[in-house]
Amino acid sequence: MTITDLELAVAAAEAGAEVVRSRYGTALARFDKAPGDFATAADIEAEQAILRVLRAARPDDTVVGEESGRTGSGGNGREWLVDPLCGTLNYAARSMLVAVNVALRSGPEATVAASADPFSGEVFWTDGAQARVRHDGVDADLRPSADSWLVDVNLDPPFPNDPAFRAVRLLADRGFAERFRPRVISSTLAVAWVAAGRRAGYVTDGDLRDSVHFTSGIALCRAAGCVVTGLRGQPLHTGPGGLVVAADEQTHAALLALVEQQFRAGAEG
Repeated sequence: MTITDLELAVAAAEAGAEVVRSRYGTALARFDKAPGDFATAADIEAEQAILRVLRAARPDDTVVGEESGRTGSGGNGREWLVDPLCGTLNYAARSMLVAVNVALRSGPEATVAASADPFSGEVFWTDGAQARVRHDGVDADLRPSADSWLVDVNLDPPFPNDPAFRAVRLLADRGFAERFRPRVISSTLAVAWVAAGRRAGYVTDGDLRDSVHFTSGIALCRAAGCVVTGLRGQPLHTGPGGLVVAADEQTHAALLALVEQQFRAGAEG
């Protein structure tokens, strides 16, 4: 029986998550990629597991993997974006805050996406219309909520808008602390959590176009009904880039106002 794109994305994410889970806490070889950035043997093995699933079902599709780069002919316009272990530094330090991300694009936007949490056993997924989470074979709707007031801020480089904007300064902003409860997990698992109502919002700088890290989470949030824009409220992948995703319009407006204060201060300084 032919597997659907959605079920393939979920199966691929689960295959990667199984590797990540099984290798957790073991001695792992590290491979330097850039100053302060590295992959582990678990990243590479998880990506290989994901690619085997995708290649077996869709041999003519292009795959872009964080570790292996672009493979496939690219002739049919279908492109899988694979992040086998988002949160490698967390994982190497034996922290379980990681995600396995798989998304399919056949055009500018993701048509299906899955983000797996290897340790909770959950897979957050979207077919572009629905946004749901699967656990023990049971699916439930994702329902964004700002009730927690928890907002994750990504502090990992690069920082293309520095010095006008630097996400770390949000943590010291009095208005931010009065309105929200800041969190930092350094994994795009936090983006899926906004879609699931476990975070009120998420803020990051950076150029996220074609990102293997963020494409799945952005697709999940859009399908769940979150408010998703660039750093200054502009359409994604335009202007200064970045990402502000929020459970509702009120939370999004409050986050944008705090971000804008930094840009104004930078322009005046």
